Order: sequence, then structure tokens, then C-alpha cells
Amino acid sequence: MPFLLIAYIGGGLTILSPCILPVIPFVLARAGRSFLRDTLPMLAGMAVTFALVASLGAVGGGWAVRANEIGRLAGILLLALFGTALLLPGLASTLARPFVDGGNRLLGAAGDGRWGAFGSLLVGAATGMLWTPCAGPILGLVLTGAALNGPNAGTALLLLAYAAGAGTSLAVALLAGRRVLAALKVSLGAGEWVRRGLGAAVLAGVATIALGLDTGALARVSYAGTTATEHAVLNGLRPADAPTETAGSGAAASDAAPPYRSSLPVQGSAAPLDGAVEWLNSSPLTTEALRGKVVLVDFWTYSCINCIRTTPYLRAWAERYRDQGLVVVGVHTPEFAFEKRLQNVRRAVSDFGIAYPVAVDSDYRIWRAWRNNAWPAFYLVDAGGRIRYSQFGEGHYERFEAAIRDLLREASGGMPAGTPAEPRPQAIEAAPNLANIRSGETYVGYRQATGFASRESVRADAARDYSVGDLRVNEWGLSGKWTVQAEQAVLNAPGGGLDHRFSARDLHLVLGPGAAGRPVRFRVTIDGQAPGADHGADTDAEGYGTVDATRLYQLVRQSGAVRARRFEIRFLDPGVEAYAFTFG
Repeated sequence: MPFLLIAYIGGGLTILSPCILPVIPFVLARAGRSFLRDTLPMLAGMAVTFALVASLGAVGGGWAVRANEIGRLAGILLLALFGTALLLPGLASTLARPFVDGGNRLLGAAGDGRWGAFGSLLVGAATGMLWTPCAGPILGLVLTGAALNGPNAGTALLLLAYAAGAGTSLAVALLAGRRVLAALKVSLGAGEWVRRGLGAAVLAGVATIALGLDTGALARVSYAGTTATEHAVLNGLRPADAPTETAGSGAAASDAAPPYRSSLPVQGSAAPLDGAVEWLNSSPLTTEALRGKVVLVDFWTYSCINCIRTTPYLRAWAERYRDQGLVVVGVHTPEFAFEKRLQNVRRAVSDFGIAYPVAVDSDYRIWRAWRNNAWPAFYLVDAGGRIRYSQFGEGHYERFEAAIRDLLREASGGMPAGTPAEPRPQAIEAAPNLANIRSGETYVGYRQATGFASRESVRADAARDYSVGDLRVNEWGLSGKWTVQAEQAVLNAPGGGLDHRFSARDLHLVLGPGAAGRPVRFRVTIDGQAPGADHGADTDAEGYGTVDATRLYQLVRQSGAVRARRFEIRFLDPGVEAYAFTFG
């Protein structure tokens, strides 16, 4: 239930995002008509269709991509017809009477009320086919859950809850807009001009979606504005299954001072740690064996930049508080298939200098037992085996460490000695420059890809030559011969590459050498030039580097003022696999 509520609120927050702008004219065009027979069917059609399309996109194969492209084109044509009927009913009727008559029926201007309701449902379905919300943390959790858990009732309900939240916010916008439009019609006698203005707005929205601006420029504007709000929702709606404990509760009267009791609320009992395919740095641990210890459970995956940036804090806390009763347990649950390979996880644990126990949860058994839904996610368990603090995402480290010290004090009866830990981030582990980040995580595989702007459309699971022209911010493309698969794109011939116009201090790319395992050489340029002082940890000043393992590579770190740049990477050898861009 908490995640259904989170998904609903996340959908409602889309009204604050610019990505909703192309959709609003479709809704306002229904102003002045019956809410039950016109507006409600449209919003219902939008919600159900979006949930269906998103479910197929998250779990389907190449056929789902092609079906979505056909449906998207049909939606564009249908809504263009709708807008034309509003804008130029006379001219359009002369040129194409059968089609505009259809548009008028969709509007509900012709025919009876039953057809008007059906027309509203069709317009809503077309809108749901086209709408692409700006990707934020909440939608990311929902789509990731769909990809991991496959098609099921829970996935469908989460996506439907998200769409219902968006529909609710749009209904509120409609009620507000209806009053304004009614006032214009009465006070100015401008009913026909209002109709034409709405038609122009609908056609502008269709053009925005058809040109991909809803996932490009508007997504860039949205990223910094709504992400913080969604993170606040995620952390603010953590479940609390019991009231806060207070000092002395349930204790008998005594002259002695009562034992210290933390004010952190009990959120539930810790789930089992059974089901790991392997344990690293430790023999298998159980929640029962850890009773008496304060346990920090960290769900992570090694190519996730947000997880990587939390690693120095986890290392520091594990070392600083180990002798005072803290046990840090990493639960490595993969996002991509390559993260299931044990040798890859072993290498990552070594590269990141992780000495605390790590459960390799490649079958998602611990993930599901804890009902987890995010990377990174943290659960702080007290000495009695109860969850007392939890957090999704990076940041809030001072608050987190204060919770650790509080529970250690409760367990031992005394304040932890010494000063707080001092993490030492190394290169890629450095905190992001949040003030200047305007680009969000971008997947390369067709299952979750957004912002793709090669001249050629994606041919799922088949080799094809691609090329890239001019790019707007947050657009990217492939060049050369690639096979685009659900999770990744595989380069078939040397000389191919990826281009991305981004706006952030750091650019990372998850890359692998492919099935053959042979190193792949590459060169990075920024705005057509060698990166120089702006090179990342995995390239030199001339932009050269080598893909020798499947992991996240830091390819750009802007040393001066952060601004929009065009990133290009060219591979000198074939076989490389590209998975996802992330930024910092």
C-alpha cells in the first residue's frame, strides 16, 4: 500500500513538470462539457492506456517496441485530426469532410451523448499512447520494478496508480481552466476564438510530441525541479509500523536511571538474509545470528552511480563503528544481466575496497523478502532485530550517521566514543554537482531508452547502420553498425560510437567488452576536441581509454564552469556493449 500511494503522488506531481504541457491542451479542449460523460472517460482512457504501454515497454521485447511506434503514430494522427476540427472546422471540412466529421464526433459536437463519451475515451487513449512523463525517481522505481518482476498485478497497479495521480492533477487543472474559459466566452463573446485557440494549442502539443521535445528540452527543464520533491516523498512515506519508543517505557519504577531508548520509530521486523547465491568477505549471515548487533543493510548494484557515491560512507562507518557493535551488510542485487556474473561482482567489491560482508543476491530472493524497490536503499536494524531507520537514495549522511550512533548507544547503554567518521571519496565516488545537473539517467537498450535521436529508427534485436546529426540537450544517438537489444546496444564493426548532448559536471557510461571479453579501445571528444582538463577518471587528456570490464566508466568531469556540451565516443574495436548514461 505505501508504494501505491507513492506512485499516485508521483503521478500527481507531474502537473509541476514541463513534460505535462503538451497534454494539457487535450484536456482543456473538453472544458465546458459534462465531467462524467466527457472528461472522466478521457482521463480514464489516458490512465489505462499509459499503464498498458508502460507495462509492455518495461517487460516486452522488440515486438512491443514496434507496436508502440505504430500506436504512437496512430495517436498523433488522431489528435491532429481532433485539433484541426477545433481550429478550422470550415476549411478542414471542405478538404477532408469524412476525416473532420470524425474529428467533430470525437469532440462531441456531432452525434449523441453516447458517441461523445466514446470519442472522449478515444482521445484519452491516444493521449495515453503519446504521453511521456519526465523521468523522476518515483517513475524510475515503478519501471524498474516492472522490469525486475515481470508482468503481474502489482506492476499494473503501480503504473495505474501513477497514471491515476496524473489524471487527478489534470482534472484539477481542467476545473480551474473551465472557469477561465467560461469567463472569456461570456465577457468577451469569444467562444469561437477560444475554440480555435484550443485547436492551435492541441496541434502545438501534437507537434511537440511528434518532434520529441517532450522528452528533450522539457525533460531537461524538469529534471532539477521535481527530482528533489520526489526524493522527499520517497523518504517521507517510509512505513512506520509501531509508535516511537520513549525512555523508560514499560520499565518498573526504580531509583536507578532508566536505560537509554532511542526515539527512532519501529518500522517493522528485519526480513531474512537467506537466498544469496554467494557471500563475499564473510560466511553466510542470518538475522538471528546478528541479534545484539546494530545492522546496516545496503541494497546496491555495482554499476549504479548513486550506489557508488555512497560507498565511501559505508566503508567509513563499517570501520569506525565495527568494534562498537555495527555490522554493515551489502546486498548486491543486479539491475543488468552482466551484474549477475559472480566474477564481475568480486572484481567490483575489490575495486571499491569493500571489506564488509556482501550477499550476492542475483536471484532477488533477499530483495523480495525485504520488499525493496530501489538502489541504493538502506535499512538500519537495532539489536533486537527491528528496522528503526530507512532511506532511499544517496545523501542525508549526517542524519544517517546520527541514527547509527543513536542505536549503538541504545544497544550498549553508552554514547559511541570519538568523533563521527570521515569518508574519503576517490575520483568517481565524489558527490554530484546538484546545482548544475540538467541531465538524467539515460538507458541505451530499447526497453527503457528515451531521448534517442539518430536519423534512423531503432531496429530491435537486429544489426543496423545508424548516424547522428545535430542534437538538442538530453538527446543522444548511435553512429555506425549496432544491434540494439533490450538492455544494451552491441557494436558490430569498429568505428562506431555514441553521441550525447548533456548538461552536467560529470558524464558516465556503463560499458562492457562484450561476450568475447577482449579489451575495446576508444577515444572521447567534447565539442569535437580532446577533453584536456575535462577528462574523466577513465580517460587521459587526449580522450583515450580502454573498456576492459563491464562497469561504469567516468568519461567527462568538467573542470571549469558547467555548461551544455556535446560528448562523442568512438570505439576503435568492435564488440563493445553500451548500457546507460548517468551524470553527476
